Amino acid sequence: MPQQIKLKKGLNINLAGSAKTEFFEPKDIRLFALRPSDFPMLVPKMLVKEGDVVKCGTPVFFSKDQPEILFASPVSGTVKAVVRGEKRLILDIVIESDGIFSSESYSLKLLKDYSAEELKELLLKSGLWPFLKQRPYGITANLNREPKAIFISCFDTAPLSPDYDFIMHGQEKDFHKGIEVLSKLTKGKIHLGVNGKKPVAPVFSTAPGVVITEYIGPHPAGNPGVQIHHTDPINKDEIVWTLNPQDVLVLGRFFNNSVYDVSKIIAVTGSEQTISKYVKTKQGACIQPILSRNTTCENVRYISGNVLTGTQISANGYLGFFDSQLTVIPEGNKHEFIGWALPGLKKYSFSKTFLSWLIPGKQYVIDTNYHGGERALVITGEYEKVIPMDILPMQLLKAIIIEDIDLMEKLGIYEVIEEDLALCEFICTSKTEIQSIVRKGLNQLYKEMN
Repeated sequence: MPQQIKLKKGLNINLAGSAKTEFFEPKDIRLFALRPSDFPMLVPKMLVKEGDVVKCGTPVFFSKDQPEILFASPVSGTVKAVVRGEKRLILDIVIESDGIFSSESYSLKLLKDYSAEELKELLLKSGLWPFLKQRPYGITANLNREPKAIFISCFDTAPLSPDYDFIMHGQEKDFHKGIEVLSKLTKGKIHLGVNGKKPVAPVFSTAPGVVITEYIGPHPAGNPGVQIHHTDPINKDEIVWTLNPQDVLVLGRFFNNSVYDVSKIIAVTGSEQTISKYVKTKQGACIQPILSRNTTCENVRYISGNVLTGTQISANGYLGFFDSQLTVIPEGNKHEFIGWALPGLKKYSFSKTFLSWLIPGKQYVIDTNYHGGERALVITGEYEKVIPMDILPMQLLKAIIIEDIDLMEKLGIYEVIEEDLALCEFICTSKTEIQSIVRKGLNQLYKEMN
């Protein structure tokens, strides 16, 4: 019987536009991209140039600090563009697919015949290592450290989040093989966090050699950071790896089929969608063919990921490396006359400022408007209501702002990344960009400790 953990603190934001558990066929997607900014603390060094021909799994760039870590092309085709920003910062490496998806060839032994070091070397050369994320810091896993445990959250509680039971259905073979790969990389336990409100899907319940824990509670119960905190907390000098279930599939497909295959199922969500369903594509797909004639108006925001932690992209932008969700919501670039003085029956309000809380189960259409300007960061006690972790979020943020590393450590910075405090930013009366502050603190701590 799995252990069950009940969480009371948190917040479910009931937005309109969840994806139906059905698939739709988009237009032919020809452009895909790798975005170095998806990997915090990474300084990329290019291995290809515009016009080069690549295959699925061909190394495209590597990490300057750890040159052994390669980042591979998701498709076969031609490097169409290397998009740069200020100071020649690499923003996107765009690849035009040939539609064939031919993979680099790999000569693989049986998985049981690999030692941990041989397996690590293979994952590095094949471009699969970047799927392993490390806590603390939320960065690509350190080559030279073995994790004390690996955590895979098999459900998502963020607004309009994808249904992983639906996504993973029928993919037991690849998921289980991926678990076997991970088990050779650590002597610690592999934890699967599942939704305790419904039966565990067979793909997860039959996984070999894992520890299954059920979590019941509002968002952020599905965050790996929350699950780590309540199961096997991170102390100083300890590391844990985290993966998304679809990333485990990539590892499994590699050993089952000897190919670099980063196929993904994406939930297309948001109130401005006319077709909110799931789509099968590849990692880093251009969203334009997916959304073609599929939005209600032009004044919208496109988000790779969810509304709390996702990245704003253009109408011709690309899905992020780790994202399994695409969200489209209205822009908030308008003013509402005396909006604060109206009953606000259609407005969501955590603090019950508006009367909409009298309508339980209501779905909300929320735009990007701040409904106010940034002001002094004061202690209100609101943050603690949405963080089901034994930390003091306000005090931690202030320690980061004053750059007091000793105080950051004492207040639990090793246990969090941006997504764990995203709800604090959403409900913040001061309109403070909390996630940016957390990332600043993590970056400073990483540089100090390394």
